[in-house]
Amino acid sequence: MTIHFNAFDMVVPVHQSPGLWRHPDSRIEEFDTLEYWTELARTVERAGFSSLFLADIPGVYDVYGGTAEAAARGGVQFPLLDPQVMVPALAAATTHLGFGLTASVTYEAPYALARRLATLDHLTRGRIAWNIVTSYQESAARNLGLSGQIPHDERYDRADEYLEVMYKLFEHSHEAGSVLADKSTGVFVDPEKVHPISHRGEWFDVPGEMLTHPGPQRTPLLFQAGSSARGQKFAVDHAEAIFVISSSPQRLAQQVADTRGKLLEAGRDPESVRFFAMATIIVAETQDLAQARLADYRDYVDTASALTLFGGWTGVDLSSLAEDDVVSDVQTEANQSALAMFTKDPAKRWTVRDVAEFISIGGRGPLIVGDPVQVVDELVRFQELSGVDGFNISAAVRPADFERFETFVTPELRRRGLLPERPQTPVTLREALLEEGPHLRADHPARRCSTGAQREARSRISSAIAPATSRDSP
Repeated sequence: MTIHFNAFDMVVPVHQSPGLWRHPDSRIEEFDTLEYWTELARTVERAGFSSLFLADIPGVYDVYGGTAEAAARGGVQFPLLDPQVMVPALAAATTHLGFGLTASVTYEAPYALARRLATLDHLTRGRIAWNIVTSYQESAARNLGLSGQIPHDERYDRADEYLEVMYKLFEHSHEAGSVLADKSTGVFVDPEKVHPISHRGEWFDVPGEMLTHPGPQRTPLLFQAGSSARGQKFAVDHAEAIFVISSSPQRLAQQVADTRGKLLEAGRDPESVRFFAMATIIVAETQDLAQARLADYRDYVDTASALTLFGGWTGVDLSSLAEDDVVSDVQTEANQSALAMFTKDPAKRWTVRDVAEFISIGGRGPLIVGDPVQVVDELVRFQELSGVDGFNISAAVRPADFERFETFVTPELRRRGLLPERPQTPVTLREALLEEGPHLRADHPARRCSTGAQREARSRISSAIAPATSRDSP
């Protein structure tokens, strides 16, 4: 058994643990310097992490209290730098580390994003993953030209076509060997091996050929984190790695098993997709010291900032409620899985105070506290109970908790043989995480047939089943 680890971070003052930027061990005030991130990349690579997984959002958290004041005051994912810009420098500072980049299919033009991701795949020699998101913020919708968010399920319908365009660009526009760079003939690119994708759909018209030749992976490794029913279907159709979040390994086990079953029904190998659970680790030489460190962390918790995070995730403003009020079950067009964790828990009625305390250190994932042996024991137990393949590790105090992982946890993982062995010659991120080849598997929907044929087949099936239905039908 091996465990894959990704460092889960964001180019912001506060990622998942509001208030902890004030801790004496924190250096996150340096978040806007390249030196901070290159040093972090080297740290997590030495620690045996497979990738640095960088979250991103296109808007400000302005739900709590109806303004962005709390987000600004607490540095809650604001200010936010563009993580994609710094990846070439991080790649140059490392050898094996991959980079998971979050990019929204709601606000990015597919033709432009495909060029950028292919460029980064070239410059990193195949160490790029794309975390596909549909986004969930009203502030993003307004600032990026929409009157409001596209409804939740419709965002995923649109995302399906977006991925169809991306597959055509990555997989079908340039044949293998299209770039010749042949000085003797004067031909750099063989025009016979480059094809316009001629895509004309409901949401996108992209007639031409891919502007950039495919990188080492062709399509970057595909991450996805949707946990709603529609998000899970999207993951089954597209993802190679799925990011899941719950403090309960039993709940994750149900989600993992259900998704693997749906992968099998869809004609995909259910074991070919990797599942990663979020976790936050507080570790020290002894259990007592680790617990003391946790108690010290709690002194810096910022409740208003925690509720600002909750509002940003769910679209629900708790600022008018008392601490003992129960968080009600409401409908939202934002992150439905984030809200459901607190409103649909059969074992507990969550109060506002409960929510703030729970997400104050480490967000919505498990918090693992102990000495190195206890921490690794818990990681193994969580993996065995949940069926996940690895963890996206979040740091409460940054970068100190990543450095402490390298110092305390990595040696114990290596002692037990739980970290994957790295090949002497660097490989692509897909090879490192999936332990297969550099390209999409043959059973991935993008590879089964041309994407145009897939769309025509779906259209024929839809017409045969329900010729009179429309998108707005119940």
